[in-house]
Order: sequence, then structure tokens, then C-alpha cells
Amino acid sequence: MKDQIVENYVGRNLSETGAISAQRCSEIFATFGWQGETTVGSVLPQLCHWCAFSPVVSTDELGEDGHPGKGAFLPDLGLERRMWASGRLDFLQDLHVGEVLTRSATIEKVDIKEGTSGKMAFVTVAHEVSGQNGLAIRESQSIVYLAMPKSFEPPAKRPMPQDKVFDHRYAMPTTRLFRFSAITFNAHRIHFDLPYAQEVEKYPGLVVHGPMQAMLLAKASTDHAQKALTQFSFRGVHPCFHFDDLALCAEATADGDGLNLFAGVPGGHQTMQAKANW
Repeated sequence: MKDQIVENYVGRNLSETGAISAQRCSEIFATFGWQGETTVGSVLPQLCHWCAFSPVVSTDELGEDGHPGKGAFLPDLGLERRMWASGRLDFLQDLHVGEVLTRSATIEKVDIKEGTSGKMAFVTVAHEVSGQNGLAIRESQSIVYLAMPKSFEPPAKRPMPQDKVFDHRYAMPTTRLFRFSAITFNAHRIHFDLPYAQEVEKYPGLVVHGPMQAMLLAKASTDHAQKALTQFSFRGVHPCFHFDDLALCAEATADGDGLNLFAGVPGGHQTMQAKANW
């Protein structure tokens, strides 16, 4: 079965066209409280291209969790839950508001594992995003598939760092989660439907989007350095919930060429680790 899944899905390709209009850019800035230029031709903050390629699927074709049904592009592995686990991006040039963008996605790997907690799987998808001047971003995404839990069993908590080059606090009201779901056209119910999140997926609260944490970390790092990133990588290490503020902080890397970034509960544990390079 595993070999058949790999044979059927590895190498599968999907091409999409999208854009970030001035209106959508203004909505992104309003969601995060950012200041800056949002008119056509303005440089897009890095990672905003995630809002350009919405999963345009009929409501009737969504699964119970709100995700598009499995098996169309991403494989159906018999596991109910899926979410971004990690990602890595190389930035080659700027993208702009109003620019027509194209994205090519290819499934590179399907890794199915049997662990002490049961079956899980990782699907690696490679993306190439191009604008009017050619290839702009190379990106690799790792998507984790998990079985539906009987109770909430969080991973071990990792403390936030002590020596920080910046430290910001960000409120996570349910309105911010809703707006981020809206600008990414993401109907995953764990982000806005509290009874579903608690009763079906066994989370204690609404889950703060991983991509939102990554976008906030990337923006905080570029604001700190006052220059665009050349590389950015991230991975989720613990769920983040709406009833906690989100802390964004960084420490210098050993080589001095970048920043180790962390999102997490203020004065508590990490929810995401990332690295920024210039």
C-alpha cells in the first residue's frame, strides 16, 4: 500500500496563477497591524505570497475539518489530521503588489511511519514562485498527517531563549485568527470553530495558524535588520492557542550571519522555531 501511494503521488505537479491585489495587501496589513505602502507596484513583505494562491475548492468538496478533500493533489493516507510542520524558502528577488504570480508545486516525497503513538506521515512539496521578472522564490513545505487523537497530548515544552536581540508581544484575539483564515481562504475549523477544535480535535482552544506565526517572525526579522531575507526556515514545535499572547523574539546565530527566531508563549514555551539569513 505504501509503495502504491508513493508511486501514485510522488512527482505529481500542480500549477497555479495568483496575485496580491492592493485590496488584499491592505487586508494583510490590517490583519497584522503593519504600516507601509500597499499600492500596486509596492514591494510585498516576504511570505505574503502565501495569500496569493488560495485553495479555491467548492464548499461541498471540503472535508469535515474544512480542508479540501484529500486525494486530488495531496494524497489520502487514511489519517484525519494534516497541517504544515515546517518549511524552507530561498528568496531570489522581490515580488510586488498587483503582479501576476505563478506557482509550480511538485510532491517530492511521501514518508509514512509507524511510531509508538501510531501512524503518521510527512509529505514534502516543492514550490517555485515566479513573477514578471522570473523565478523569485524556491520553497519546500513539509506537511504532517496524523490520526485524530482521543485526548490532547502536547509535545514537550521548550523554554524561550534568555539572550534576545528583540522581543515583541502580539495579541491573538479570535478576530485576528478569523481574518488570517479569510485572507488565505483557509476553512480549517481548528482556527475559528471552538466547539470543533475542542470536541473533535481535542485542542484546549483555537489554534493559531503556523503560517501566521512564520509571517510575523519573518516580518520582525526584516524590520530588525532593515533588509530583505535571502533564506528563511521554520518548524512548529508546539501548538499555539488563542488565549495566549504570542511572543516573537530572536537571538544572534553563532556565525553572526543571521538570527535564530522563536515564537511562543510570553515567559513560557516555544511554539515555533525559525532561522533568518541575509
